[in-house]
Amino acid sequence: MNRAQQTRAAGPSLAVEIAGLHLKNPVMPASGTFGYGEEYAPFFNLDELGAIITKGLSLRPKAGNPTPRIAETTSGMLNAIGLQNVGIDAFMRDKMPFLRQFHTPVIVNFFGNTLDEYGEMARRLADLPEVAAAELNISCPNVKAGGIVFGTDPDAAAEVVALVRRHLRQPLIVKLTPNVTDIAVMARAVEEAGADAISCINTLTGMAVDIRTRRPRLANLTGGLSGPAIRPLAVRMVYQVVRTVKVPVIGVGGIMRAEDALEFLIAGARAVQVGTANFVDPGAMPAIIAGLEKYCREQGVTDINQVIGSLKTED
Repeated sequence: MNRAQQTRAAGPSLAVEIAGLHLKNPVMPASGTFGYGEEYAPFFNLDELGAIITKGLSLRPKAGNPTPRIAETTSGMLNAIGLQNVGIDAFMRDKMPFLRQFHTPVIVNFFGNTLDEYGEMARRLADLPEVAAAELNISCPNVKAGGIVFGTDPDAAAEVVALVRRHLRQPLIVKLTPNVTDIAVMARAVEEAGADAISCINTLTGMAVDIRTRRPRLANLTGGLSGPAIRPLAVRMVYQVVRTVKVPVIGVGGIMRAEDALEFLIAGARAVQVGTANFVDPGAMPAIIAGLEKYCREQGVTDINQVIGSLKTED
């Protein structure tokens, strides 16, 4: 059997590279929708995933917002969980031992409310060999700078990314918020500051009202909108960012099936994150991976990298 015949027999390759990380396929959970991995282990083997991304971590445990903090919307979901998490110490003590049994790279999402907190988290993560990469959430307010959100100001974003990059040994993925005038400006700023990859988009700020009680449906008044409703916006922003930066881009926003993931890949994303779909169907990601392989077979594609960035904009 020659090499071409062996390739066909083995099936199409779904492997991708992100900032030096080798992923067996381009599918991973979006932070905050997959817990710490253990919650979804009863439904499928976590080694099927390209990577595992944890729920966002902070230096100290965080209780999050009061309830109600999730509301279903047309083709989407609003959430105002408030970044509830166990904190870095409890994560390493109680959560990481479970994740060590898998061969899938673990990416830790983290955040802070001051530059000092971001820097300390980066230092702590740098010393953890089990952490393959870190995803920086900059959608938080800087409490020492009048509450300005790090991710909506290019200078503030660049400052926190540069600080984290100095202390972190692992690849650094920066997650961008869509709640800005021009996401390309933000992408350029974080790339120049040291981001090894960019994930986008985070949720869009939204609000829903209960017309019978005439009260907001979330105790926090507003929340982050996710799900299929935001996918066209997310695809557009990913396309813009891909054209702006040289680092790899991970597409996020409303991916429910393989066809949705392919939109992002064709637009230039090198991998995708699946979020809201995990709440609807715990087996959504394995189904998306299988769908990508099926698409490649049907299209005669031997390597998913042939699909990435293949968007045709001219005749």
